[in-house]
Amino acid sequence: MRPERYYGEMMPSLKVKLGELELQNPVMPAAGTFGYGEEYSSLIELNRLGAIVTKGVSLAPQEGNPPPRIWETWGGMLNSIGLHNVGLEIFAKEKLPFLRRSKTPIIVNFFGHTIDEYAESARRLSDLEGVAALEANLSCPNIKEGGIHFGGKPQTVAKTTKMIRRSTKLPIIIKLSSNVSDIKEVAIAAEGEGADAISLINSIPAMAIDLETRKPVLGGITGGLSGPAIKPIALKAVWEVASKAKVPLIGVGGIMDYRDALEFLIVGATAVQVGTANFINPKALLEIIEGIEAFLKRKGIEDITEMIGSLEL
Repeated sequence: MRPERYYGEMMPSLKVKLGELELQNPVMPAAGTFGYGEEYSSLIELNRLGAIVTKGVSLAPQEGNPPPRIWETWGGMLNSIGLHNVGLEIFAKEKLPFLRRSKTPIIVNFFGHTIDEYAESARRLSDLEGVAALEANLSCPNIKEGGIHFGGKPQTVAKTTKMIRRSTKLPIIIKLSSNVSDIKEVAIAAEGEGADAISLINSIPAMAIDLETRKPVLGGITGGLSGPAIKPIALKAVWEVASKAKVPLIGVGGIMDYRDALEFLIVGATAVQVGTANFINPKALLEIIEGIEAFLKRKGIEDITEMIGSLEL
Protein backbone atom coordinates (compact mmCIF):
# COMPACT_ATOMS: atom_id res chain seq x y z
CA MET A 1 0.00 0.00 0.00
CA ARG A 2 1.36 3.42 -0.95
CA PRO A 3 1.64 6.17 1.65
CA GLU A 4 -1.31 8.52 2.17
CA ARG A 5 -1.26 11.96 0.64
CA TYR A 6 -2.40 14.96 2.59
CA TYR A 7 -3.31 17.99 0.44
CA GLY A 8 -0.97 16.69 -2.25
CA GLU A 9 1.91 16.11 0.15
CA MET A 10 3.34 12.63 0.52
CA MET A 11 2.85 11.11 3.98
CA PRO A 12 5.58 8.49 4.40
CA SER A 13 4.73 5.21 6.07
CA LEU A 14 6.41 4.76 9.44
CA LYS A 15 4.99 1.29 10.07
CA VAL A 16 7.36 -1.51 11.11
CA LYS A 17 6.91 -5.08 12.32
CA LEU A 18 8.53 -6.93 15.20
CA GLY A 19 7.60 -10.49 14.31
CA GLU A 20 3.80 -10.53 14.25
CA LEU A 21 3.56 -7.25 16.17
CA GLU A 22 2.92 -4.25 13.92
CA LEU A 23 3.78 -0.76 15.15
CA GLN A 24 2.54 2.51 13.66
CA ASN A 25 6.10 3.85 13.99
CA PRO A 26 9.42 2.49 15.29
CA VAL A 27 9.76 4.71 18.38
CA MET A 28 9.12 3.58 21.96
CA PRO A 29 10.48 4.32 25.44
CA ALA A 30 13.15 2.14 27.00
CA ALA A 31 12.09 0.14 30.04
CA GLY A 32 12.62 1.93 33.32
CA THR A 33 12.63 5.41 31.80
CA PHE A 34 8.89 5.84 31.31
CA GLY A 35 7.42 4.41 34.49
CA TYR A 36 4.30 2.41 33.72
CA GLY A 37 3.14 4.90 31.10
CA GLU A 38 0.66 6.80 33.24
CA GLU A 39 3.42 8.99 34.66
CA TYR A 40 3.93 10.60 31.23
CA SER A 41 0.31 10.60 30.06
CA SER A 42 -0.29 14.24 31.02
CA LEU A 43 2.79 15.33 29.09
CA ILE A 44 2.52 13.48 25.78
CA GLU A 45 -0.12 11.68 23.72
CA LEU A 46 0.57 7.99 24.33
CA ASN A 47 -1.41 6.94 21.26
CA ARG A 48 1.23 8.53 19.02
CA LEU A 49 3.98 6.18 20.17
CA GLY A 50 4.97 3.01 18.36
CA ALA A 51 4.66 1.08 21.61
CA ILE A 52 4.78 1.59 25.36
CA VAL A 53 7.46 -0.39 27.19
CA THR A 54 6.79 -0.69 30.90
CA LYS A 55 9.15 -0.51 33.81
CA GLY A 56 10.56 -3.97 34.57
CA VAL A 57 8.18 -6.28 36.42
CA SER A 58 9.13 -9.22 38.65
CA LEU A 59 7.00 -11.91 40.27
CA ALA A 60 7.29 -10.30 43.72
CA PRO A 61 7.71 -6.61 44.58
CA GLN A 62 11.32 -5.47 44.74
CA GLU A 63 12.57 -2.53 46.81
CA GLY A 64 15.64 -1.79 44.76
CA ASN A 65 18.85 -0.10 45.85
CA PRO A 66 19.35 2.54 48.54
CA PRO A 67 19.60 6.20 47.41
CA PRO A 68 21.19 8.08 45.77
CA ARG A 69 19.99 6.18 42.70
CA ILE A 70 20.73 8.60 39.84
CA TRP A 71 23.85 10.61 39.09
CA GLU A 72 24.51 12.88 36.13
CA THR A 73 27.85 12.27 34.47
CA TRP A 74 29.71 13.56 31.42
CA GLY A 75 27.71 12.60 28.35
CA GLY A 76 24.97 10.77 30.20
CA MET A 77 23.76 9.49 33.53
CA LEU A 78 24.29 6.66 35.97
CA ASN A 79 21.33 4.86 37.49
CA SER A 80 21.28 2.37 40.32
CA ILE A 81 17.55 1.81 40.71
CA GLY A 82 18.03 -1.87 41.45
CA LEU A 83 14.96 -2.91 39.43
CA HIS A 84 12.57 -1.43 42.00
CA ASN A 85 9.01 -2.40 41.02
CA VAL A 86 5.54 -3.13 42.41
CA GLY A 87 5.51 -6.81 41.45
CA LEU A 88 3.35 -8.67 38.96
CA GLU A 89 0.16 -8.80 41.02
CA ILE A 90 -0.04 -5.07 41.70
CA PHE A 91 1.03 -4.34 38.13
CA ALA A 92 -1.93 -6.37 36.86
CA LYS A 93 -4.42 -4.75 39.25
CA GLU A 94 -3.23 -1.15 39.41
CA LYS A 95 -1.02 -0.35 36.41
CA LEU A 96 -2.31 -2.37 33.46
CA PRO A 97 -5.94 -1.09 33.57
CA PHE A 98 -4.72 2.41 32.67
CA LEU A 99 -2.50 1.12 29.88
CA ARG A 100 -5.42 -0.75 28.34
CA ARG A 101 -7.10 2.59 27.56
CA SER A 102 -4.38 3.33 25.03
CA LYS A 103 -4.48 2.06 21.46
CA THR A 104 -0.71 1.73 21.54
CA PRO A 105 0.69 -1.81 21.92
CA ILE A 106 1.88 -2.57 25.44
CA ILE A 107 5.22 -4.35 25.79
CA VAL A 108 5.85 -5.54 29.34
CA ASN A 109 9.49 -5.67 30.37
CA PHE A 110 10.13 -8.38 32.98
CA PHE A 111 12.95 -10.13 34.77
CA GLY A 112 13.75 -12.91 37.23
CA HIS A 113 16.61 -14.30 39.27
CA THR A 114 16.19 -17.91 38.11
CA ILE A 115 15.12 -19.40 34.81
CA ASP A 116 11.97 -20.70 36.47
CA GLU A 117 11.09 -17.16 37.53
CA TYR A 118 11.43 -15.94 33.96
CA ALA A 119 9.20 -18.74 32.72
CA GLU A 120 6.57 -18.19 35.42
CA SER A 121 6.50 -14.43 34.82
CA ALA A 122 6.05 -14.97 31.09
CA ARG A 123 3.21 -17.41 31.68
CA ARG A 124 1.35 -15.14 34.09
CA LEU A 125 1.85 -11.99 32.03
CA SER A 126 0.52 -13.80 28.98
CA ASP A 127 -2.78 -14.36 30.75
CA LEU A 128 -3.32 -10.62 31.22
CA GLU A 129 -5.61 -8.80 28.81
CA GLY A 130 -3.96 -5.99 26.89
CA VAL A 131 -0.37 -7.24 26.82
CA ALA A 132 0.91 -7.24 23.23
CA ALA A 133 4.45 -8.55 23.75
CA LEU A 134 7.02 -9.35 26.41
CA GLU A 135 10.57 -8.04 26.75
CA ALA A 136 12.86 -10.17 28.91
CA ASN A 137 15.70 -8.28 30.59
CA LEU A 138 18.59 -10.74 30.72
CA SER A 139 20.96 -8.39 32.51
CA CYS A 140 19.92 -9.68 35.94
CA PRO A 141 22.06 -11.74 38.33
CA ASN A 142 21.37 -15.48 38.20
CA ILE A 143 21.11 -16.59 41.83
CA LYS A 144 21.72 -20.24 41.01
CA GLU A 145 24.96 -19.41 39.20
CA GLY A 146 26.47 -17.22 41.90
CA GLY A 147 25.29 -13.88 40.57
CA ILE A 148 26.49 -14.28 36.99
CA HIS A 149 24.19 -12.33 34.67
CA PHE A 150 21.77 -14.36 32.54
CA GLY A 151 22.90 -12.55 29.42
CA GLY A 152 26.58 -13.32 29.95
CA LYS A 153 26.70 -16.75 28.32
CA PRO A 154 25.10 -17.90 25.04
CA GLN A 155 24.12 -21.22 26.66
CA THR A 156 22.25 -19.48 29.50
CA VAL A 157 20.57 -17.07 27.08
CA ALA A 158 19.49 -20.00 24.93
CA LYS A 159 18.10 -21.97 27.89
CA THR A 160 16.26 -18.95 29.32
CA THR A 161 14.79 -17.97 25.96
CA LYS A 162 13.66 -21.55 25.37
CA MET A 163 11.81 -21.66 28.69
CA ILE A 164 10.17 -18.29 28.05
CA ARG A 165 9.13 -19.41 24.58
CA ARG A 166 7.48 -22.50 26.03
CA SER A 167 5.59 -20.31 28.52
CA THR A 168 3.93 -17.86 26.15
CA LYS A 169 2.44 -17.44 22.71
CA LEU A 170 3.05 -13.69 22.79
CA PRO A 171 5.93 -12.19 20.81
CA ILE A 172 9.06 -12.21 22.97
CA ILE A 173 11.87 -9.68 22.83
CA ILE A 174 15.19 -10.56 24.47
CA LYS A 175 17.07 -7.53 25.85
CA LEU A 176 20.82 -8.01 25.90
CA SER A 177 23.74 -6.41 27.67
CA SER A 178 26.89 -5.31 25.85
CA ASN A 179 28.95 -6.65 28.75
CA VAL A 180 29.75 -9.90 26.93
CA SER A 181 32.69 -11.24 24.94
CA ASP A 182 30.74 -11.67 21.68
CA ILE A 183 27.28 -10.14 21.48
CA LYS A 184 26.66 -11.81 18.11
CA GLU A 185 26.88 -15.27 19.68
CA VAL A 186 24.52 -14.27 22.47
CA ALA A 187 21.99 -12.80 20.05
CA ILE A 188 22.08 -15.87 17.80
CA ALA A 189 21.51 -18.05 20.87
CA ALA A 190 18.33 -16.12 21.66
CA GLU A 191 17.17 -16.21 18.05
CA GLY A 192 17.75 -19.94 17.85
CA GLU A 193 15.41 -20.64 20.76
CA GLY A 194 12.47 -18.59 19.57
CA ALA A 195 13.08 -14.88 20.22
CA ASP A 196 10.88 -12.79 17.92
CA ALA A 197 13.12 -9.73 18.31
CA ILE A 198 16.23 -8.63 20.17
CA SER A 199 16.78 -5.28 21.88
CA LEU A 200 20.32 -4.07 22.47
CA ILE A 201 22.00 -2.71 24.39
CA ASN A 202 21.21 -2.31 28.06
CA SER A 203 23.08 0.31 30.11
CA ILE A 204 26.80 -0.28 30.67
CA PRO A 205 28.11 -1.11 34.19
CA ALA A 206 29.89 1.94 35.60
CA MET A 207 30.49 3.98 38.76
CA ALA A 208 31.33 7.45 40.08
CA ILE A 209 33.27 8.62 43.15
CA ASP A 210 32.80 11.62 45.46
CA LEU A 211 36.29 13.05 45.76
CA GLU A 212 35.63 14.82 49.06
CA THR A 213 34.26 11.78 50.90
CA ARG A 214 36.14 9.16 48.84
CA LYS A 215 32.92 7.20 48.64
CA PRO A 216 30.77 6.00 45.70
CA VAL A 217 28.10 8.57 44.83
CA LEU A 218 25.50 5.85 44.22
CA GLY A 219 23.85 4.00 47.08
CA GLY A 220 24.27 0.76 45.14
CA ILE A 221 27.99 1.55 44.58
CA THR A 222 27.83 0.78 40.84
CA GLY A 223 25.14 1.53 38.31
CA GLY A 224 24.33 1.57 34.63
CA LEU A 225 25.68 4.23 32.28
CA SER A 226 23.22 5.48 29.67
CA GLY A 227 22.89 8.49 27.39
CA PRO A 228 24.95 9.89 24.49
CA ALA A 229 28.19 8.46 25.89
CA ILE A 230 27.15 4.90 25.01
CA LYS A 231 25.59 5.56 21.59
CA PRO A 232 28.70 4.59 19.55
CA ILE A 233 28.94 1.32 21.50
CA ALA A 234 25.26 0.57 20.97
CA LEU A 235 25.45 1.38 17.26
CA LYS A 236 28.36 -1.02 16.82
CA ALA A 237 26.51 -3.76 18.70
CA VAL A 238 23.41 -3.40 16.51
CA TRP A 239 25.51 -3.37 13.35
CA GLU A 240 27.38 -6.51 14.39
CA VAL A 241 24.25 -8.43 15.36
CA ALA A 242 22.40 -7.31 12.21
CA SER A 243 25.07 -9.05 10.13
CA LYS A 244 24.13 -12.39 11.70
CA ALA A 245 20.59 -12.30 13.09
CA LYS A 246 17.47 -12.68 10.98
CA VAL A 247 14.97 -11.45 13.59
CA PRO A 248 14.20 -7.72 13.97
CA LEU A 249 16.46 -5.68 16.23
CA ILE A 250 15.54 -2.81 18.54
CA GLY A 251 18.34 -0.29 18.96
CA VAL A 252 18.83 1.23 22.43
CA GLY A 253 21.49 3.53 23.79
CA GLY A 254 22.02 7.29 23.67
CA ILE A 255 19.21 8.19 21.28
CA MET A 256 18.52 11.88 21.88
CA ASP A 257 16.93 13.01 18.60
CA TYR A 258 15.64 11.73 15.26
CA ARG A 259 19.13 11.68 13.75
CA ASP A 260 20.30 9.23 16.38
CA ALA A 261 17.22 7.07 15.82
CA LEU A 262 17.76 6.94 12.06
CA GLU A 263 21.41 5.99 12.51
CA PHE A 264 20.27 2.88 14.38
CA LEU A 265 17.89 1.99 11.55
CA ILE A 266 20.63 2.47 8.99
CA VAL A 267 22.91 -0.04 10.76
CA GLY A 268 20.10 -2.61 10.91
CA ALA A 269 17.59 -1.87 13.67
CA THR A 270 13.90 -2.13 12.87
CA ALA A 271 12.82 -0.01 15.84
CA VAL A 272 14.38 2.05 18.62
CA GLN A 273 13.94 2.67 22.33
CA VAL A 274 14.58 6.06 23.91
CA GLY A 275 15.68 6.29 27.54
CA THR A 276 17.80 9.07 29.03
CA ALA A 277 16.30 11.66 26.69
CA ASN A 278 12.94 11.24 28.47
CA PHE A 279 14.44 12.59 31.69
CA ILE A 280 15.73 15.70 29.93
CA ASN A 281 12.76 16.33 27.65
CA PRO A 282 9.45 14.52 28.34
CA LYS A 283 8.38 15.20 24.75
CA ALA A 284 11.50 13.66 23.23
CA LEU A 285 9.67 10.60 21.90
CA LEU A 286 7.16 12.67 19.95
CA GLU A 287 9.84 15.00 18.63
CA ILE A 288 11.82 12.01 17.39
CA ILE A 289 8.76 10.62 15.57
CA GLU A 290 8.07 14.01 13.99
CA GLY A 291 11.73 14.43 13.06
CA ILE A 292 11.83 11.03 11.34
CA GLU A 293 8.71 11.85 9.35
CA ALA A 294 10.08 15.24 8.30
CA PHE A 295 13.39 13.64 7.22
CA LEU A 296 11.63 11.05 5.08
CA LYS A 297 9.51 13.75 3.42
CA ARG A 298 12.59 15.87 2.72
CA LYS A 299 14.39 12.90 1.18
CA GLY A 300 11.34 11.70 -0.78
CA ILE A 301 11.37 8.32 1.01
CA GLU A 302 7.91 6.76 1.02
CA ASP A 303 8.49 3.93 3.50
CA ILE A 304 10.71 3.91 6.56
CA THR A 305 11.68 0.31 5.90
CA GLU A 306 13.89 1.66 3.11
CA MET A 307 16.15 3.02 5.84
CA ILE A 308 16.59 -0.30 7.68
CA GLY A 309 20.00 -1.83 7.00
CA SER A 310 20.83 0.76 4.35
CA LEU A 311 24.40 1.35 5.57
CA GLU A 312 26.82 1.82 2.69
CA LEU A 313 30.32 0.43 3.18
